[in-house]
Amino acid sequence: MLTLYTYFRSSAAYRVRIALGLKGLPYASEFVHLVHDGGQHHSAAYRAINPQQLVPSLRTEEGNVLTQSLAIMEYLDEAYPDTPALLPADTLGRARVRALAQAVACEIHPLNNLRVLRYLTQELSLSDEQKTAWYQHWIREGLSAMETMLTSSSATGRFCHGDTPSLADCCLVPQVFNARRFACPTDAYPTIERIVQACEQLPAFVQAAPEQQADAQA
Repeated sequence: MLTLYTYFRSSAAYRVRIALGLKGLPYASEFVHLVHDGGQHHSAAYRAINPQQLVPSLRTEEGNVLTQSLAIMEYLDEAYPDTPALLPADTLGRARVRALAQAVACEIHPLNNLRVLRYLTQELSLSDEQKTAWYQHWIREGLSAMETMLTSSSATGRFCHGDTPSLADCCLVPQVFNARRFACPTDAYPTIERIVQACEQLPAFVQAAPEQQADAQA
């Protein structure tokens, strides 16, 4: 069975949980708490699994360990081709979905993840208000661009690309969850809000949500 090293509030792990759900792939969870014990991802045991000390990591059925959420999700598409695809069949469609996914995973998220926020407050001595302003700035920049990408393309449907959830939706929903968590309004992005609402009606997205995870409930 697949094993996912995960943390309930990690948006990168959240993406992979959604992808696993959409593809109907069973998996075991190994919880890596990013706050307890000084951050369990910094332990020697977890460093041996993922030298970057990040979640998620995925142990394959063969025992190999994969890192980086986008790489993991594309692996799942390639390794399990008989399950629902996360990428379209056509070349242009795949490029578009990857671009939308990377607009979140490579542009918004890296500036706002836990280690960056901690550096702002602990090393640069920014106040909580300044940290929140930083967070909200990059959310607005990223979601504004993504809203334009979605509204300007006829390929946008019920979801980011057509009427089937894809890699892009797996990335978008956790990012909007984070925006809500940091009180960053999203009403300026009606297409994003509509797509997220459609996603949140699907079992794969519901079951992957942070509040549904055993480590959150613990």
